[in-house]
Amino acid sequence: MRIIAGKYRGRKLRTPTSLQTRPTSDRLRETLFNILAPRIEGARFLDLCAGTGAVGLEALSRGAAHVTFVDQSRKMSALIKDNCDSLKIDDKAITLVTAGASDFLRRQAKTSNQLFDIVFFDPPYAMDYSILNHADGPGMLLADEGLLIVEHYKKNELPAEFGDLRRFRQVRQGDSVLSFYRWDRRGVER
Repeated sequence: MRIIAGKYRGRKLRTPTSLQTRPTSDRLRETLFNILAPRIEGARFLDLCAGTGAVGLEALSRGAAHVTFVDQSRKMSALIKDNCDSLKIDDKAITLVTAGASDFLRRQAKTSNQLFDIVFFDPPYAMDYSILNHADGPGMLLADEGLLIVEHYKKNELPAEFGDLRRFRQVRQGDSVLSFYRWDRRGVER
């Protein structure tokens, strides 16, 4: 696994030895960031269920101002830290949180007014996606023009809407799908 483009282009990333983590493929990451290219410079990026951190690290490489990595595994959090250290990323550009996605979102909704320009949510394929329906789900952390991108298995069809978020694009590649959501502006005051 490597960084595809930007400041850290070509740099290799450490990956887990177990097969319990399913890193986003280089090809899918390249597709994702080709779509996000006009939005990534200076963005506040949340890599939720970060795994190896490859998506968030790609965001930093391409000019994101700050990335928050969230993963429930201490082992994966240590791996993300190692990858950040090997790339010599300034600690001010990252926040690393070891917590489950639900716990992190609930805590952020109560204690923080920090909003993200881009939230990338890549839960295990077997995970229940109902977290997206909760009032304190990832959408609550989106800035007004923010995007929520959910990576999921092609056979897991996600709803067209989660609360006030509406899907506006899907990209299929192999067994994976990227579903893009943004605020539905019809009658919604934020």
